[in-house]
Amino acid sequence: MLCSNPNQTGGSNMKRRNFIASSAATLAMPAVGHAQSAQVFKWIPQADLSALDPVWTTTYIARTHAYLVFDTLYGQAGPRGGYTATPQMVAGHTVEDDGKTWKLTLRDGLVFQDGTKVVAKDCVASIRRWGARDVMGQTLMVRTDDLSAPDDKTIVFRLKKPFPLLPDALGKIYGNSCVIMPERIANTDPFKQVTEMVGSGPFRFKADERVQGAHFAYQRFTGYVPRPDGVVEWTSGPKVAHFERIEWHVIPDAATAAAAMKSGEMDGWDFPAGDLLPLLDRERHLKRELVYDTGFAAFCRPNHLHPPFDNPAIRRALFPAIDQESAMIAAMGDDPSLRKVPCGFFPPGSPMASDAGMDNILPRPDFDRARRALQAAGYKGETITLMVPTDIPIFKATSDVVADTWRRSGMNVDYQAIDFGTMVQRRVSKKPPAEGGWSAFCVMSSAVEFFTPAAHAPLRGNGEKGWFGWSSSPRLEALRDAWFDAPDLAAQQKIAAEMQAQAFVDVPYLPLGMLYSPSVYRRDVTDILHGFPIFWHMRRG
Repeated sequence: MLCSNPNQTGGSNMKRRNFIASSAATLAMPAVGHAQSAQVFKWIPQADLSALDPVWTTTYIARTHAYLVFDTLYGQAGPRGGYTATPQMVAGHTVEDDGKTWKLTLRDGLVFQDGTKVVAKDCVASIRRWGARDVMGQTLMVRTDDLSAPDDKTIVFRLKKPFPLLPDALGKIYGNSCVIMPERIANTDPFKQVTEMVGSGPFRFKADERVQGAHFAYQRFTGYVPRPDGVVEWTSGPKVAHFERIEWHVIPDAATAAAAMKSGEMDGWDFPAGDLLPLLDRERHLKRELVYDTGFAAFCRPNHLHPPFDNPAIRRALFPAIDQESAMIAAMGDDPSLRKVPCGFFPPGSPMASDAGMDNILPRPDFDRARRALQAAGYKGETITLMVPTDIPIFKATSDVVADTWRRSGMNVDYQAIDFGTMVQRRVSKKPPAEGGWSAFCVMSSAVEFFTPAAHAPLRGNGEKGWFGWSSSPRLEALRDAWFDAPDLAAQQKIAAEMQAQAFVDVPYLPLGMLYSPSVYRRDVTDILHGFPIFWHMRRG
């Protein structure tokens, strides 16, 4: 395991192991010492919920929060359903005018948590706000001539040209979420966070119990009427809540979180540290659940606005320093079933994956080669401000490997250890690093988000209108537009291969590998849905 500072990685891992080992004998047996209420589910999220607005931010923790509180026009099925969009708030839709007119009809029984009825104008305002921020929503809105609500039940899209992925865009579970808010809230500037959480989903957000950095709570919304049909998978089908109350307990220290799971104080843990999984596996009352069943694509995002990463030659010079194998082992441990390398800009096994440009990812890093390439590209020793979220172990582990490989390649790395919530707030800043901005950060996205160019936000080249880091590439944008118009899968795959080859030239980000991160639950929690942490359908068995 490569790390930038042994005291920051190896030391903390050893501390966790010692903590668990020494406390195991004294912790009460889970089923006896901490019997859980059948009506309350206690969850350890991956990090603090620092931003509540799933349109303003693309963080998965905000998405998970949003699906408790809000509903969406369409749901998304998982692998069994072919990842297709399914009706959720809509009863159905019709398509006319050779695919250029879509009429969506709302189903009965839709009510917001403030007691007002959900009507089509709420949906139109919500779609417009989401469409200003989301990578796929932006494409849909560019192709939309008019979006209207002729009556309370009907939403009408009049398109400039056909967009068959319209339901998929409105129902996808990644990127910015197209959640439906009351019109008065949805009219908020999409580049400012909403301050009121009023949705029509299965749970209410208990704003009066919010303790930032520690505690969040949700109460079952008795006014929610689940749709009557559909296959229950990911966010498709009826959303039936069996728990009266959901509690999120933010526990940044992995050893403390593991102890809470061992003692039975908590019912589930979103992102257990990889080195603690074998210890948790020994507990008979706990079980692994591969909730994120498509895995994660890890990557390092440079800031394209400021030196040195405004220079594409410097970004390309870092390819020889990439050590995907070490990064994935650092994140998830030695179990080879929890990683896939090498990984390009489309994840291994996905429909658009190809070998285009993959010779840039070396089997082993070559730091001398990277050092020479950096010098040839004009790197002058500028400070690299690397934001490292230390409260999410897998993010920290990959960041540590990147920091180490960059230093060994001759880069001047300023390792800034912060919590994930702070990083989420800071990454929106376009200021130079010396003025509170940043140079790079390492995160992961659900691999399904990177399956195609449609919602692959970090691959876009739309500059300052794009995802944090603001990569600009007219060629990638032109290829993406062509992909949407491709007549069949073979044509899409050909364009995707061209996009990957171009990405190795423009380097919107540095791929770091693919991993699978299991969640951990009490064994008596059953009927757990996959895709991401979903709190309806599951129950205490």
